[in-house]
Amino acid sequence: MIRELLTRHMDTYVNTTSPNSSSIHASCYTYPPGSYIFTAFTVTNILLLLPLYIYILCFGFQHWCKQSHSETMNPLDVFTYHMVAMEIVAICGSTVCCCGAYTDHGNMIVAGCNTFAIIACVKMFFHVLTCVERYVAIIHPVTYMSLNKTGGVRIRNVSMGCVWLTCSGLIALRLLVNKNVNMILFFCNLALSLIISFFCNLSVLRVLNRPGPGEEGGNKGKTDTVKQKAFVTITAIMVVLVVRFGGNLVCTSLSSSSVLSGSDLCAVKISGVWFGLASSYVLPLLYLHRAEKLPCFKYDKS
Repeated sequence: MIRELLTRHMDTYVNTTSPNSSSIHASCYTYPPGSYIFTAFTVTNILLLLPLYIYILCFGFQHWCKQSHSETMNPLDVFTYHMVAMEIVAICGSTVCCCGAYTDHGNMIVAGCNTFAIIACVKMFFHVLTCVERYVAIIHPVTYMSLNKTGGVRIRNVSMGCVWLTCSGLIALRLLVNKNVNMILFFCNLALSLIISFFCNLSVLRVLNRPGPGEEGGNKGKTDTVKQKAFVTITAIMVVLVVRFGGNLVCTSLSSSSVLSGSDLCAVKISGVWFGLASSYVLPLLYLHRAEKLPCFKYDKS
């Protein structure tokens, strides 16, 4: 009975409000089935992703304590640490959004949902940085080695700092300006990330069987292990971005059409968050694979 009343109220609310109003988007988190879908997504992140993230940060801290001062960290690991930290903030944001929805606190919904939504956009830059790093290492190995000896670490730190500044600035701007541009920002960033990852993937694929600088021509036709790992990394990132782009495009198209209305519209709109779940796993799982910590793989300890 209560569910029917809530659903009926949601249908009335959406049908009597402007389709471009940001209050519709907020109300989707407040009333079922949208609130149920987003709550299930948040609980899944807390139960599955959060322990994984904490484990990665703890493992990385232990590794950092053991390594010598002259030894530099793997840039792929550094990108993963930063993305994991940003994802933890996103989980906190989605949790705040759910709490606001069930306590009917509008400010909590706005703050939590926008924090989660903007981080969902900005975190893709760490996927891009990973692809670009592998691209430079394989396509321009001489430049990559020289950068590692000179300003490579500085460039990476500046890049990651820009990502964090962009994220903080967008969250502050979204909370100050009452205009919902999250979906525009999301698809622009996602399309850009797809283009860059696709370019890096094709570039690495072209040189996969070519000998590198200093290698004998007789090795032509044999796949270099480093190149193969780089190709797998970029391909994995590209695949999850394609899934995310395709799934969200379908959900957004359906929610923007006249086919659905009321609670069904909200259900489709909120369901798009599930297509981003794979992109939250890809860098952590690749990190564990590099560290030989994935239980589903057998690693040669010799």
